[in-house]
Amino acid sequence: MTEIRTPLRRLPAQRRSAERVQRMLDACADILDEDGYDGLTTTRIAQRAEVAIGSVYQFFPDKRAVAQALALRNLEVFGDRISRTLTEGAFADWSDTVGAIIDIFVEMHRTVPGFRVLRFGDVADVNLLDSDADNNAVVAGRLRTMIVETFGVKDTPGLATALAIAVEAGDAVLKMAFRRDPDGDPEIVAEAERLIHGYLASHIRES
Repeated sequence: MTEIRTPLRRLPAQRRSAERVQRMLDACADILDEDGYDGLTTTRIAQRAEVAIGSVYQFFPDKRAVAQALALRNLEVFGDRISRTLTEGAFADWSDTVGAIIDIFVEMHRTVPGFRVLRFGDVADVNLLDSDADNNAVVAGRLRTMIVETFGVKDTPGLATALAIAVEAGDAVLKMAFRRDPDGDPEIVAEAERLIHGYLASHIRES
């Protein structure tokens, strides 16, 4: 997986600047929840964050870059929560983590501002996280790294393919769950877990 480049024009050098950037991302998330990606503008971000429009352009070239930074923040939160769960949980096998990972995703969808609209960026661009890989591939790559490091699983092309398929399938079924119910249809969420766990467990047996 390639290194994801920051969408920031420049990194904030001072704490006050870093806090201002986070306020812009918070404002972006609120606007996404209210009016979707089409309703997002740099002017609205500046107004909601209570900063000058010049401050937005000091760090971001356009609204896409702000959305990219928010998607990266979402990815970091997702990764941090999974990492903590993998470390603290007593899982017999790495495929048994599927339910916990789906629970984290569903909880973020319900509680993290802007996540239900942006998630990891597809609403803006399927290559928002990385110009060389689609967003789901980046997520699968992060999961692969955590699983290899936590469970000592051998990192093989087969593992990469299995996780890529699992993420794509899970993404599609969970989208269906949230189309049916804003909080995620529990029956469809459960079926997503059963589908992905069964597939990965089968992959382990065959590998």
